[in-house]
Amino acid sequence: MRLHIKKVLMKHLLTVLFSLLITTSVYAVDEERLIQESQLAIKSFAGQLKSELMAGMQKGGPLHAMTVCHDLAEDIARDHSQKLGWEISRTSLKPRNTKNSPDSWEAAVLNTFEQRKAAGEPIDNIDHAEINSINGESQFRYMKAIPTQPLCLSCHGDNIAADVSEKIDHLYPNDKARGFKLGDIRGAFSIKRTIE
Repeated sequence: MRLHIKKVLMKHLLTVLFSLLITTSVYAVDEERLIQESQLAIKSFAGQLKSELMAGMQKGGPLHAMTVCHDLAEDIARDHSQKLGWEISRTSLKPRNTKNSPDSWEAAVLNTFEQRKAAGEPIDNIDHAEINSINGESQFRYMKAIPTQPLCLSCHGDNIAADVSEKIDHLYPNDKARGFKLGDIRGAFSIKRTIE
């Protein structure tokens, strides 16, 4: 009788372990797919935003580019979010727009990004993905670091022209997004999506 119980328990244990192994590999495959989809979405979003900013710079320099960013960035993010059915945004530890302030998860990831950069990891390689359970709902979160590039410095650097600084103060009274140097992490693209 005892031997029979041991065999049944062992069989049940093996079944549970096998199920966990299959579930884990399915999650790994799904997470990899979700990461790839997120990277493509960010590439599209960032490309459109950069294109609009470059056009603004060519049309009227940093003052015009800032107006473009102020007037269009949220709309571009909203359009991409609606098209995808998930939330895509930008965030930073030093946000210009308070609407882009990080939530607690994003702030923790951004701090980790800074540590990874300090350890010598190239910013272009810095990203993070995670599947969380929120109120019984599975949620995929992904962030990709945004490097500070030369184009960024006219509005986010140390030496911002007086008229540009005045316009920033007018549009963003709680601005913290100044003093960046080339190669700093200016923030991150952030994706949040509910998964089945």
